[in-house]
Amino acid sequence: MSLAQVLAEIRRGTEEILVEEELIEKLKSGKKLRIKAGFDPTAPDLHLGHTVLMNKMRQFQDMGHTVIFLIGDFTGLIGDPTGKSATRPPLTPEAIAANAATYKEQVFKILDPAKTEVRFNSEWFSQMGADGLIRLAAQQSVARMLERDDFKKRYKNNQSISIHEFLYPLVQGYDSVALEADIELGGTDQKFNLLMGRELQKGEGQAPQVVIMTPLLEGLDGVKKMSKSLGNYVGIDEAPGTMFQKIVSIPDSLIWRWYELLSFQSLEEIAALKESVEQGANPRDIKFELARELVARFHGEDAATNAHKGAGNIVKDGEVPEGTPAVEVDLEGEPDILIGALINKAGLATNSAQAKDMLKNGRVKVEWIVVEPSLKLVPGRYLIQAGKKKIAWVTIR
Repeated sequence: MSLAQVLAEIRRGTEEILVEEELIEKLKSGKKLRIKAGFDPTAPDLHLGHTVLMNKMRQFQDMGHTVIFLIGDFTGLIGDPTGKSATRPPLTPEAIAANAATYKEQVFKILDPAKTEVRFNSEWFSQMGADGLIRLAAQQSVARMLERDDFKKRYKNNQSISIHEFLYPLVQGYDSVALEADIELGGTDQKFNLLMGRELQKGEGQAPQVVIMTPLLEGLDGVKKMSKSLGNYVGIDEAPGTMFQKIVSIPDSLIWRWYELLSFQSLEEIAALKESVEQGANPRDIKFELARELVARFHGEDAATNAHKGAGNIVKDGEVPEGTPAVEVDLEGEPDILIGALINKAGLATNSAQAKDMLKNGRVKVEWIVVEPSLKLVPGRYLIQAGKKKIAWVTIR
């Protein structure tokens, strides 16, 4: 690719590049660049929102650069304070190890293992010692730390800030020094931490890394960022049929945003799809194509084909469609679950409001029988239909 084409790909799905002139110089050098992205193993599973950054990593791999997938097993012991209004409890070493193992399994559905350098930041911090951490902390002032938006808000509102939280940006920044990163990727909420890496590299006599920030992906509701706690997510380990149905249910307003951030199709191919919609193509067909691509990426071509066959068909009483997805829902210690919460968690409703509406209008069936909103289900396996087209085998655990 020409330099112009390379820059167009890098800018795709990018919120901000600091500093773009430096990026151009690094690309012109012809050097194989070291691209760093760090992930704290704070949860054992990932959703499509997490993959936005990984897709950008894959782009750099395809351009021939070295991608470093950094697992923050040391930073996880501190707890990332980004965006938090209270001190975040640190993870135990056991939880970090378990989550890190799961991360490695999932990320290679996107990244090329042969072109990925997996590192753990405990490699250098376990050797640094208390004196090394003190010297690192001496490189920044409290005033500088209070420039960070979330710290500033907590300080202004008289909310507690633990001293160890000030270490987090320094530790993340020092990772770039240890890895001699040319470029660091991160979400827009990580800007302060990413820029800290540049400052610390300059202090160590290294060329400062270029910072590339990706946006936060909107969830199924088309408004709020994708989050498991909000129920508007698509998990990358969800059943193929569930994943497919969720993706084709997104609002039309999200189509091109999701293509830009999640698809591996080229900019030219996406432009052709846009033109087809402008000329009268059904947006649902475009969403089907995206759903098929993403299901194939995480579950394989056969799963994508079967999910595609079963999608969009009107369900008839007594006829379980081929490829009906199987979904598991955890009771999380409760003895039972309301049907509205269940269909929301199972991905048969976009959100709790839609679930409530379908129940109110008699559009939810369990084993082909219309149910009331007050129904509670206990552990077991149920065939549940929500509306005319969504159906799944739901196992409650």
